Amino acid sequence: MITTPSSILIVDSEQSSRSALADCLVDRGYNVATIPPGEEARALLGRQRFDIMLAEVGDDGESGIELLQAAKVADPDLAVIMMAAYGSIQNAVTCMKRGAHDYLLKPIKPDELCVRLQEILTMQVYPRQSTYIGTPYRSEDRFESMIAQSGAMQRVFEMIQDVAPMDTTILITGETGTGKELAAKALHSNSSRGNGPFVAVNCGAIPENLMESELFGYQKGAFTSAAETKKGQLELAHGGTLFLDEIGEISARMQVNLLRVLENGLFYRVGGTQPQEVDFRVIAATNRDLDAAVANGSFREDLYYRLNVISLGMPPLRERKEDIPLLAEHFLLRYVRETGKGAVKISRGAMDEMMLHEWPGNVRELRNAIERAVVICKSDRIRPEELPFYHPVCVETEFSGSLRQMEIAHITRVLNTNDWNMTRGARILGIDRSTLYHKVKRYQIKKTD
Repeated sequence: MITTPSSILIVDSEQSSRSALADCLVDRGYNVATIPPGEEARALLGRQRFDIMLAEVGDDGESGIELLQAAKVADPDLAVIMMAAYGSIQNAVTCMKRGAHDYLLKPIKPDELCVRLQEILTMQVYPRQSTYIGTPYRSEDRFESMIAQSGAMQRVFEMIQDVAPMDTTILITGETGTGKELAAKALHSNSSRGNGPFVAVNCGAIPENLMESELFGYQKGAFTSAAETKKGQLELAHGGTLFLDEIGEISARMQVNLLRVLENGLFYRVGGTQPQEVDFRVIAATNRDLDAAVANGSFREDLYYRLNVISLGMPPLRERKEDIPLLAEHFLLRYVRETGKGAVKISRGAMDEMMLHEWPGNVRELRNAIERAVVICKSDRIRPEELPFYHPVCVETEFSGSLRQMEIAHITRVLNTNDWNMTRGARILGIDRSTLYHKVKRYQIKKTD
């Protein structure tokens, strides 16, 4: 919850509407200024900064859109919510295309409005805090190389601190790009083996015919190219931590060999006759459903239970979106330094797009998106169109059918353009997500290729 007072500008032609809305927001702790539309409103925007502007669209729509454009010129990061006495699809689409954050119908419901305001301010405040407090992040937002403020990740941090000192085997689960290796490194560095080696093995990247010699090493003369004895990853991890990433990809034969090592700490190099004794902690990770793999017989049950003594789940980014502003700024600063560019900021529109995106590639996708945006941006702000997943909405300027047909066509086009992301679609259409679901059901709109 945002606790610092935030400044709201209300621009409405009706004095009673301005006063009622202002009183409501002041009671909820906001700093509010009101003004009728016109030249005075434009002048005020030029000399004073606001966090959010609530602006009346107007009967013809043109005056409100002109004010929106002027506001964006005065402050490109100003979040603007347009208010209209009646709904117009064309006006809503035009406002959103011109940079409005939202489009609401009068009478404004205070509780609904405050939820929208809080969402906007959450995206604004955290990046601003990390810039102005003099240090990149609050101490509680960082844990080793991981950055997060969400409750889900704070619980992950707490669990790592609790189980790291124990020398037991841990299985880290989570989708690709959620930071499983970073969690493994944090477990290692907070353990009694922190001064020992951390050896990471990507089981999915090593061909099956090379896996045995990679893990166990080989004796000189074991095969044609074995000109000298070579230690494997197991020996290199002695005294430290062995991290087995993508453990679900190893073959049935290697599962047996690995289980034997985990049980007694002994193994033989390829071509060797003397047992090698090793002492390391095992941390494994997978993005596969190992329960299902055990059920269908592709993964040994005994090895699964040997690895899954303690399970640590890494939440996907779409379930902890409050971390996006922190992560985005972290990657922004990193790639600005690497590319040698001057001061670059993330525009509010770009941050909106990132907050709406579902992030199938998780933190890795976010990192790559910021790197790409920094490289290709030609100004001091990253804009929405410089994000790889941005898809602008195309609107037909002429339509000869009925209003109902126009609404169906427009909803279908918006949803198809945005891969049927209902949250993003509702935002572009300027309606609640529940209203969008109702319209899709009522009009029997189907997803099309």
